[in-house]
Amino acid sequence: MRHLPQTCVMQTQRFRFRTILEVLDRFTVEHIVVGGVCAVAHGAPITTFDLDLVHRRTPGNIDRILASLAELQAYHREPGDRRLAPRRAALEGAGPSLFTTKHGSVDFIGELSGRGFEQLLPHTVELVLGAKLRILLLDLETLIEVKQEAGRPKDIAVLPTLRQTLAENRRQHGG
Repeated sequence: MRHLPQTCVMQTQRFRFRTILEVLDRFTVEHIVVGGVCAVAHGAPITTFDLDLVHRRTPGNIDRILASLAELQAYHREPGDRRLAPRRAALEGAGPSLFTTKHGSVDFIGELSGRGFEQLLPHTVELVLGAKLRILLLDLETLIEVKQEAGRPKDIAVLPTLRQTLAENRRQHGG
């Protein structure tokens, strides 16, 4: 597993991703950061408004996710004003479970382009934030792969930026 230097800001005025990650860490939730926050952590100059995580879908980990979501005062993002409490069944599936918390939006994803936590784990790097917080990020090569495979317009749109970031990272770090 490679380590990344702390190169990104994990907080903004409205979205406190680092705070969410600290709560998840305290509850020992097993997850991998993917999506926009992952790209920003790798140095990509993009903006994101949610924290995307692929989580291990074991009963114990889902218990810890639900406990952390309770502390974060999370509810499912649903159309309209309904505030549905997090549901275990949603976290057990392969699809995304979208939540709003008091610190911003967090999306738990069972599988990313058909790959779950165990399949993605070998393709991660560790980012150390401060003295105690260590998070797993999808490596940039795999993030590019899964965004390309997803084929959604928003994923396709960010690919040139991610590829350029990868090329610059390789040039800077001799890889």
